[in-house]
Amino acid sequence: MSTNHNLPLEHEILDVQNTDCCIVGGGPAGAVLSLLLARQGISVYLLETHKDFDRDFRGDTIHPAVMQIMEELGLSNSLLQLPHTKMRHLQVKTPQETITFADFSRLKTPYPYIMMLPQVRFLEFITQEAQKYPNFHLILGANVQELITENGIIGGVRYRGQGGWHEVRATLTIGADGRHSKLRQLGDFESVETSPPMDVLWFRLPRQPEEFAGGMGRFGSGKIVVMLDRGDEWQMGYVIPKGGYQKLRAAGLEELKKSIIDTVPELANRIELLRDWSQIAFLCVESSLVKRWYRPGLLLIGDAAHVMSPVGGVGINYAIQDAVVTANILSQPLKKHRVEISDLAKVQQHRELPTRIIQAFQTLIQKRIFAPILTENQTFQPPLLLRLPILRDLPARLIALGIFPVHVQI
Repeated sequence: MSTNHNLPLEHEILDVQNTDCCIVGGGPAGAVLSLLLARQGISVYLLETHKDFDRDFRGDTIHPAVMQIMEELGLSNSLLQLPHTKMRHLQVKTPQETITFADFSRLKTPYPYIMMLPQVRFLEFITQEAQKYPNFHLILGANVQELITENGIIGGVRYRGQGGWHEVRATLTIGADGRHSKLRQLGDFESVETSPPMDVLWFRLPRQPEEFAGGMGRFGSGKIVVMLDRGDEWQMGYVIPKGGYQKLRAAGLEELKKSIIDTVPELANRIELLRDWSQIAFLCVESSLVKRWYRPGLLLIGDAAHVMSPVGGVGINYAIQDAVVTANILSQPLKKHRVEISDLAKVQQHRELPTRIIQAFQTLIQKRIFAPILTENQTFQPPLLLRLPILRDLPARLIALGIFPVHVQI
């Protein structure tokens, strides 16, 4: 629960900073929102619990909707100068056939592809842009532990780091601290959770130059392997039934490698590079939606407000769209140093429906396609959605652009 400022402090506060907006969490939502507000002359503190942005197997997809936002900020050309690859289609391959699930090249957009860019490079790029504004402050290694509450209104946070306790007082506090949000916990927010029928093991293997470009799902009997083109390597996801990780570990690494080769035989010449479980990251797949994203003085966005399944890789896309809508709606109230509860409600009103729709789309894919393969060893049968020409652009549009277009209005 939050800490009331009127109670005696249990620890000495080394310093107190005052700002218009304190954003907790230096992921895509927090970084982009910081930049958008800083451009408006709004004082921003961005607190990130880690000492850098480098985390393994974070989402590395920059979707066309985000590229259009970058263009509106005048940053798309600079972003494209960073080393990256372009994914123009997603394919599904079974032992019998190969089907294009999403063809981004057909979309009417200046950016008809998904940009594959390490998230650490994207976050460094955005925060470097924000640091051009003197009213932006980035604090790394800031482990937020408490909310400051006065008369029922959140007035900032207390964090540990740099040798002690610090306090940031703010007109508005934003929780953008991801799927395991500390602010969601401290603010005692209630969420509705679903349990997707799968978890994912992420790992990397070398990619050979002659191999296909883009992304592919490989479906075998009872097995699903996702392959994402990262230039000279594959980022690979081995999908397992929910709760099946310990059983897989007990069977041993050799059994896992054999299962991968059964589904993707061409990896046989490099699978031995997978030598230890430390090379494999386990992702417990979750999906949830906070019922009410705000309290007086506090707003949740991105995965803090709605944990996304990795299906379609849309989490970053939706987090950044949340950030843009938040900046559009709250910039003027922040400039006046007064943010009403009705202002915060508007953010949820704009973003909840598209979030619900995409989560329903993800649930459909998980239950109708993934679950039967993983739990019943069924042979994959491509759904009608992938067969009808009139519907073939729908998955690409949902993944690439989202439900409603979001534009920078400030």
